[in-house]
Amino acid sequence: EGTALSVVRERDAGIVVRGSRILATLGPLADEIAVYSPRMSDMGRDHSPFALNFAIPCGTPGLRFLCRESFDLGRSHFDHPLGSRFEEMDCVVFFDDVLVPWERVFLLGDVGLINGTGARTHSMAHTAHQGAAKNIAKCEFVLGVALLVADTLGNAQLPHSEERLAELMQYTELMKACTRAAEADAQLDEWGVMCPAEVPIEMTRNLFMTAYPRMVEILQLLGSSSFMITPTEGDFRGPLGPHIEQYLATDTAAARDRVKLFRLAWDIAGTSFGSRQVLYERFFAGDPLARARFVNGIYPKDEVMERVRAFLRDDADAEG
Repeated sequence: EGTALSVVRERDAGIVVRGSRILATLGPLADEIAVYSPRMSDMGRDHSPFALNFAIPCGTPGLRFLCRESFDLGRSHFDHPLGSRFEEMDCVVFFDDVLVPWERVFLLGDVGLINGTGARTHSMAHTAHQGAAKNIAKCEFVLGVALLVADTLGNAQLPHSEERLAELMQYTELMKACTRAAEADAQLDEWGVMCPAEVPIEMTRNLFMTAYPRMVEILQLLGSSSFMITPTEGDFRGPLGPHIEQYLATDTAAARDRVKLFRLAWDIAGTSFGSRQVLYERFFAGDPLARARFVNGIYPKDEVMERVRAFLRDDADAEG
């Protein structure tokens, strides 16, 4: 048998599904899960047992959740400022002949509907806008941490630091600009729902897939070996506390403030929590190739090509 979630039979009470799905971000803690099939490339078939959308309570008989190792290590906010606060559990969901009542089934079998749902309902634009808000928050956060790191180390004015910081500023402003453009050009759809402009808001997805890993790399480069000098909160209370206070201070920060900052930066750039965030952003929007193909499909190419054709026509007329 295959591993992908599919319908194995239909009953009077509903459909019976079997297989597995990867479920990210807080699935085991939720009251319900919504299952949406991804776009299907097999357009040769109009019907597929893998094409299905539904929602069911997490306590439904036959559901099992396999959680990954937790990245909250039970340490203080000082030691792991992000992991101790914002760890989100990811898991795989196993469906062992789970009965989904008919009233819980949104879509069944229709490949065309599965592939067209995101564009037809404009849900893709709205989820992209939601993601863009998250992206802006992350950009500004990493930029703020990077600026403080450079300032604390006293190297913010060095050419290589300015170059790296400027790159972080660029990603931040591009993300904000695309989002603002999508909001400024928003229009009401046929159901009276205000929808962000599709092209600029979808660009935020593609941009962040490569921008965030690069931003974390820049933070690593700015922090350099200082990331290795990160005492714990307990170390400040131990016998070496006075030495830490004396030798880890800088011209711009006391030792404790410096260590708190670098433990925060390390939770972004080096811990298991931070590494999970990088992996998440690489693939959160989907497969990079599929994303590139999608952008090629929605971009208004004719207008820019026609401008070039018009230029060539004018040039030919001038020669004639």
